[in-house]
Amino acid sequence: MTLNTLMIRDYPQEERPRERFIAGGPASLSNHELIALLLRTGTKDESVLQLSNRLLSHFEGLRLLKAASLEEITAIKGIGKAKAIQLMAALELGSRVANLTNNERYVIRSPEDGANYVMNEMRFLSQEHFVCLYLNTKNQVLHKQTIFIGSLNASIVHPREVFKEAFRRSAASIICLHNHPSGDPTPSREDIEVTKRLAECGKIIGIDVLDHLIIGENKFISLKEKGYL
Repeated sequence: MTLNTLMIRDYPQEERPRERFIAGGPASLSNHELIALLLRTGTKDESVLQLSNRLLSHFEGLRLLKAASLEEITAIKGIGKAKAIQLMAALELGSRVANLTNNERYVIRSPEDGANYVMNEMRFLSQEHFVCLYLNTKNQVLHKQTIFIGSLNASIVHPREVFKEAFRRSAASIICLHNHPSGDPTPSREDIEVTKRLAECGKIIGIDVLDHLIIGENKFISLKEKGYL
């Protein structure tokens, strides 16, 4: 029997994903084994483990797989719409669980709190997103709003759009955030200019801009801590 025709039933029972899941829990399984459980079946030419391994290899891991469209996933031989939808639903559910917060409003006491609030969502974005968190007098998050998508530019990120939502929500203060898809949160000249412009406007109208956080790959930079606010 060649490797290409090896089916899941041909693996020793203790090496099968379902049995390993029961014995050791989900954390004991690799990424391709978890995906194999979602796909459930392989094809006549390869086992579900081989199919899931090929799927992960094609997308170079979970990051690009998470961002893949239905059409891109179903383009993989052996993955039909039903399998692709199951997989996409599981990835979306995982993302939502990662972003769950308590029923009480999220309180931001430090730059780390602000970064943690958006990190799981923003670090995977392929374009820059400029986001504002609107806070009450207790530094609780009232609302999160995406203001702009695209490269940051002082002439595009207009204070009017930022503070309009602050008035609507009766916010006491604002925290601005945007991501760098490169993963490097080092601020650019435009980042600093936008920060200073928004902070000056906030002082005039009485709504403090507490910080501007730049989100990278599991790391961030606070422009307040860098002395730009």
